[in-house]
Amino acid sequence: MRIMIMYAFRLTTGKMIEMSFLDNYKRVVIKIGSSTLTHAETGSLNFSKMERLVRSICDYRNSGMDVCLVSSGAIAVGRDVIGIKERPSDISIKQACAAVGQGRLMMTYQKLFSEYNQNSGQVLMTKNTIVNPVSRRNVMNTFEELFDLNVVPIVNENDTVSTYEMQFGDNDTLSAIVTSITKADLLILLSDIDGLYSDDPHDNPDAKLIREVDTLDRKILGMAKSSTGSDVGTGGMATKLTAAKIATYSGADMIIANGGNMGILYDIMNDRYTGTLFHRAKDAEFVLADYIQREMAPTSTGGQ
Repeated sequence: MRIMIMYAFRLTTGKMIEMSFLDNYKRVVIKIGSSTLTHAETGSLNFSKMERLVRSICDYRNSGMDVCLVSSGAIAVGRDVIGIKERPSDISIKQACAAVGQGRLMMTYQKLFSEYNQNSGQVLMTKNTIVNPVSRRNVMNTFEELFDLNVVPIVNENDTVSTYEMQFGDNDTLSAIVTSITKADLLILLSDIDGLYSDDPHDNPDAKLIREVDTLDRKILGMAKSSTGSDVGTGGMATKLTAAKIATYSGADMIIANGGNMGILYDIMNDRYTGTLFHRAKDAEFVLADYIQREMAPTSTGGQ
């Protein structure tokens, strides 16, 4: 059944027209973090959440939408397989964990997608992929071919070869970059928090959820929190606001929602979700490669 969600738009004639979710969004990027994919107690993959995530994505696909998944988890999965309890700080250990974990993660995704008759493919990127015009064009072409072939791209940072200077640093930012280069209409960040709050809700019980953001002004950007409470993730609210800037300036809406309940993707499709919607504000002067070189200083956080 085709699920319809109604959005109202006013024409220059003054008449109102209604558009459905499927009319408004044709290509969606979904980002999921390590802390959502794994059990907090053990760091092992949460297969129940992964199955519901994949099923939701397949329903999006069956409705006629292109969907790209940006998935963290390679290093976390590798740590679990190898038996490393604490998040490593040494980059060579991170890369070894990623080498083990990325294959295990993709094997799990491909098995789950195949159960719903959907194909998936792996795309690994570094910052140089976007900064270099030749590799940027190549990866854009790859995405388009995958969409044309009805394949769900599964994207992660290439941690096994990424060095200090080549890292995105977090998959919130990577997912926004993917949104930009694929010309997606919507970015959904599945987080461990309901959305953007007026203050840190962990510290301030009176903090209010901000449902919609029309403009990324200084007040909104000042709400950023750089910390994360997870042992496996790297992104905080600061990275999500950076992602919002990249996505909305590139012409896409962005939603932050809580991935603790994987039914959230259906709730978003039915406009019944709790979260924060950042409205697109396409900037003709925004150039992605220039922004990356100018604003994204090298980072040593890693940890996807």
